[in-house]
Amino acid sequence: MSLHPGLAGRVYPAEGVYDVGREKIREFAAAVKAVDPVHTDLEAARAAGYSDLVAPPTFAIIVAQRAEARFIRDPEAGIDFSRVVHGEQRFQHHRPIIAGDALQAELHVDSIRMMGAGAMLTTRAEITTVEGEPVSTTVSTIVVRTEEEGQEPGQGSGA
Repeated sequence: MSLHPGLAGRVYPAEGVYDVGREKIREFAAAVKAVDPVHTDLEAARAAGYSDLVAPPTFAIIVAQRAEARFIRDPEAGIDFSRVVHGEQRFQHHRPIIAGDALQAELHVDSIRMMGAGAMLTTRAEITTVEGEPVSTTVSTIVVRTEEEGQEPGQGSGA
């Protein structure tokens, strides 16, 4: 199956809720080496004016990638995940992510540009609370290598 360029403009409505927990924030902070105590120490977060632990800015990727996975798994998209390379990720934060938040993400397929033996896709995840308060907007660019003409699926060029 090959990539379907007609999916540009498609919107995948929010599905499911991601509950932000203190331990998830602490684990993510450790993984990305975020050392600000507002990510790990409740008293430090409260002293800084927050109601609970604050997630590092890139924590939004967890929620965004759950939404992106729906697009990538969509049979109509024609994407073979084994042929995906992540190109770029940008974040625009409307407010910090705090432990206790219940988040959801609506995914927009902003563009699909066919190029040679592949395509460049840009998606945008609008992350909100379940009440609809904007939290973050993430923009992701991925490159999908399509199967080369005359090549059997699963056979690489050795590169």
